[in-house]
Amino acid sequence: MATRDLAGQARTLLGLHRPGDPGVFPTVWDAWSANLAVAAGFAALTVGSHPVAESIGRPDNEGMTFDELLTRVRQIGDAVDVPLSIDIESGYGESPKRLVDGLLEVGAVGLNIEDTVHSEGGRLREAGEHADLVGALRAAADDAGIPLVINARTDLFLRQVGEESDRVDRAIERLILCAQAGASSLYPVGFHTDEVQRRLTAELPLPVNAIADPAQGSRAHLAELGVGRISFGPLWQVNLAQRTTELLADWR
Repeated sequence: MATRDLAGQARTLLGLHRPGDPGVFPTVWDAWSANLAVAAGFAALTVGSHPVAESIGRPDNEGMTFDELLTRVRQIGDAVDVPLSIDIESGYGESPKRLVDGLLEVGAVGLNIEDTVHSEGGRLREAGEHADLVGALRAAADDAGIPLVINARTDLFLRQVGEESDRVDRAIERLILCAQAGASSLYPVGFHTDEVQRRLTAELPLPVNAIADPAQGSRAHLAELGVGRISFGPLWQVNLAQRTTELLADWR
């Protein structure tokens, strides 16, 4: 891998988080998909755990190891010279220092950390517990001298945890703690109504990440809702898989 200005790339990545004018970071899984996205004109990328796991024959939800993820990220970093933000799921049971050092070693300048602990039966971290992890990741990045972009995710909506009537309130409270702990952006993952999305972007103190389906969504619409960052999760890969099935159907 060519020498990277990690601090500069981290600042560039953070600068693309613009509420109302969101950076779109296609979610890639290998060097091929990364090259496609960069050739299409995108200035930064996310690397998704789900599509990476699929690409190496592992299940999502930490079915691969952190080292397997790092191997793939290194390959992507060798192929493209844009800022990379990596989905590290719930941390693979690794220490914050190991997570940060491993990502920086392979050229990543951002991470996505979720509050579902896959190694412990899929339990949801308590709000303070998740914020503490965000704080520890920030401290490790500070020790390394890199302003790592930390995207703090909650799965309250995705998993429909608790009563729907106060779920937005609980998500906001949880993510505010993450912001106070040192997060750079906040990710209440899920497809929300416009009303809920507007409330999230209005009441959260940092840029909000929204997931989008590239076959159906619209950057302009999410921009109007105040979103600051857009990624695709596994949905670009899913759409390509569906199109491939159609292309190959007549050749069986």
